[in-house]
Amino acid sequence: MVIDYKIKIEDLREALEIFWKLSGEKILSIEKSFDKATGAPVFTAEGKYTTRGWTEWTQGFMYGSAILQYDATGDTQFLDIGRMGTLKHMTSHVSHTGVHDHGFNNLSTYGNLLRLIREGKLPPDEWEENYYKLALKISGAVQAGRWTNLPEGGYIYSFNGPHSLFVDTIRSVRILAVSHLLGHVLMEENDKKVDLLERGIQHMLATAKYSIFYGEGRDRYDVPGRTAHESIFNTKDGNYRCPGTQQGFSGFTTWTRGLAWAIVGFAEELELMDVLPDSAFEAFEGRHGVVDRLTKAAKATADFFIAETPVDGIPYWDTGAPDLYKLGDYKSKVSDPFNDFEPVDSSAAVIACQGMLRLGKHLEEVGQFEEGNKYTHAGLTVIKNILSDKFLSRDPEHQGLILHSVYHYPKDWDYHKAGNNIPNGESSMWGDYHAREFAIYLHKILLKEKYYTFFNSVI
Repeated sequence: MVIDYKIKIEDLREALEIFWKLSGEKILSIEKSFDKATGAPVFTAEGKYTTRGWTEWTQGFMYGSAILQYDATGDTQFLDIGRMGTLKHMTSHVSHTGVHDHGFNNLSTYGNLLRLIREGKLPPDEWEENYYKLALKISGAVQAGRWTNLPEGGYIYSFNGPHSLFVDTIRSVRILAVSHLLGHVLMEENDKKVDLLERGIQHMLATAKYSIFYGEGRDRYDVPGRTAHESIFNTKDGNYRCPGTQQGFSGFTTWTRGLAWAIVGFAEELELMDVLPDSAFEAFEGRHGVVDRLTKAAKATADFFIAETPVDGIPYWDTGAPDLYKLGDYKSKVSDPFNDFEPVDSSAAVIACQGMLRLGKHLEEVGQFEEGNKYTHAGLTVIKNILSDKFLSRDPEHQGLILHSVYHYPKDWDYHKAGNNIPNGESSMWGDYHAREFAIYLHKILLKEKYYTFFNSVI
């Protein structure tokens, strides 16, 4: 991609105002017409949100979107949608033992609501506050229970089973930190207490070690920053076996949404490391050892994204997709959602850009100004292009906010218009939610409000 080093956050103010107006219209349209009895909205087909029963991992993004809309606008109808939706529909997600998605569903809802109380945007109510805290405590402990031990540390395993580490979970693991900061522990057999922060850091380090490549000769395709969606282990002895994927093209290529989860996940965790006491790292190689390994992973993935993405910062769905060669020198041109060969995934862009902004800020604060400036402006460049008419849906009949998102291309789950070889023109609930997240991130900077982090709900 080509980074615009001249762009400033202030330059995006007008575009963000338009964004929030459109965002509110989309939320109200979904609330009015979507049948919640069918499950959670996942992606659009002909502009209308539809379900895809699997793990309902997008339900928190539905109600979290309304909560962020209230945060940005103060319009209480959105607070009512988010608050009541959380109360009525999110309880099962707190105790869901079968998924690795707790940090998605429950921080987007219970976490954001608790944050609003702490920031004074909701009136203080001891019972309501304790309700949100209890949900977050239990969610973190339940997530931590999906654990596979390794000779050194371990990881939260995916819904595929104990052998499977997903790179996605680097963003979900933050729920363990929130639960810990609320004073909670996981209780196992014989009243064994599990430190949730320690377990969370172990997962972070395992992801940095196994999910990310660094050009150190792990395999023939070991390019720095290449990201494996899935890492496979022998659960008998804990040995790493091979990379794999579920939604990418192969274990030896990079599914760009997984890459994006890594960028934002590592960047957020670095922000958390900055505020933890030294005692939090006693079980590891100290603060600097942990931070260095997470920083290495964050930089590698961000650099890979910048190097492998078209000039506008909007990637195709997989950097090794088999028909990319038919697009010619696609990295020297803007992304083309309407090509005949491989789909663009705007949701990877809206996830990654927030990570770039956070990584840039973190590096500048530790004195790495040149690199920090690079990532900050890379993030702003992506946002500027996402907020253009090419990707921002202005059609009042289209319920999606960000166009040209892809869910599961190998399984052909995405909607194709008649005559199109590839999906385009549609949206996803996770793409729309994460666009609102980068927008609230910038909104708070522009208004000089408290810097937005996932742990504002507890610190």
